Amino acid sequence: MNTTAYPKIDGSTAGPFLERLFELYADMDSKYGQAAEHYGFSCSGCLENCCNTLFYHYTYIEYMGIEKGFAALAGDDRIKAKESAADVCRKIDKALEERTQPWFMCPVNRDGRCLLYESRPMICRLFGIPHELSKPGGEVVKSPGCETFSIAAGQKTYYRFDRTDFYYRMAKLESALRQAHGLSGKIKMTVAEMILSFD
Repeated sequence: MNTTAYPKIDGSTAGPFLERLFELYADMDSKYGQAAEHYGFSCSGCLENCCNTLFYHYTYIEYMGIEKGFAALAGDDRIKAKESAADVCRKIDKALEERTQPWFMCPVNRDGRCLLYESRPMICRLFGIPHELSKPGGEVVKSPGCETFSIAAGQKTYYRFDRTDFYYRMAKLESALRQAHGLSGKIKMTVAEMILSFD
């Protein structure tokens, strides 16, 4: 379990970076929405909930985004999310020790709704729909959608949903943030671990 508390950045200097992050998120949501509309696909009622999937997040800027969203929650929601996060982290650690597949609900999912929906990280926004990435050198790698997508809309004609620019812009933003604030070291955290690291 990694619950390292990362350095706090003053709001006056963090603000412009977070503004750029949420602008990027808005672009992701727009492009994802266009693809979903093409396929007539919706996550509503999904039994293979991606909120159960073990995702790691690797950027300080997204850590800050989640921290901002968490700080805006009502006190009771923060307490419950912390309690749930501790439980999820224990279960994930046990599953990894036993070499079984971790499959536990994200601690900010409340009755099927994300408490941090506006601050949810990139993978949560882009998961589920077929996509492609352009590697350096020009190779294009295509990936299928989730199982629920395959059942519901897998027969539809392919819609080009290219994630390349989103990854490029996120990496550029992360680099600018780290350079501006002298940040070093890697991040590899689940949302549950992030929540436990917040004050």
